[in-house]
Amino acid sequence: MDLTETQDLAFDVFSKGCPSRGTLEHVTGRWGGLTLGALHEGSFRFNELRRRVDGVSEKMLSQTLHALERDGLVHREAQSTNPPRVDYELTPLGREVAERLLALIHFMEGRMGEVLAARERYDEARGSR
Repeated sequence: MDLTETQDLAFDVFSKGCPSRGTLEHVTGRWGGLTLGALHEGSFRFNELRRRVDGVSEKMLSQTLHALERDGLVHREAQSTNPPRVDYELTPLGREVAERLLALIHFMEGRMGEVLAARERYDEARGSR
C-alpha cells in the first residue's frame, strides 16, 4: 500500500489492523509520552534527555526515539563533529501531540490528591495494603 492509498483510508484506532494503533502506543506508552513531554521543553542531546526522563534506560530511550522519529514526531540532527553530536527535537506534528499530552499530564498532576484518596478508599474497602 503506498502513501496515496493510505491517505484515502479512514483510520480507526479500535481496529486491530489500523496503523494508527501503533503510533498511539508509541505516543501513550510510558517512555513515549515522557520523551515527547520533555522534548516540548526544547532540543536535547541523548544523555541530557535521558537525565530529564528519569528512570528510562539507554536502550528504552533509544528505541523510543527511533519509533517517534519513524512516526514523524521527532527530528534527529546528527552533526559530524568530534565527538559526534546528536540533537533531538520535536517536529511540528510532534509539538502538537506533545501539547495535547502535556494538557493531560498537567490535569493528572493537578488531580493526584483525588486519585490518592480513591486508592486509599479502594485499598481500605478490600483490606489490602
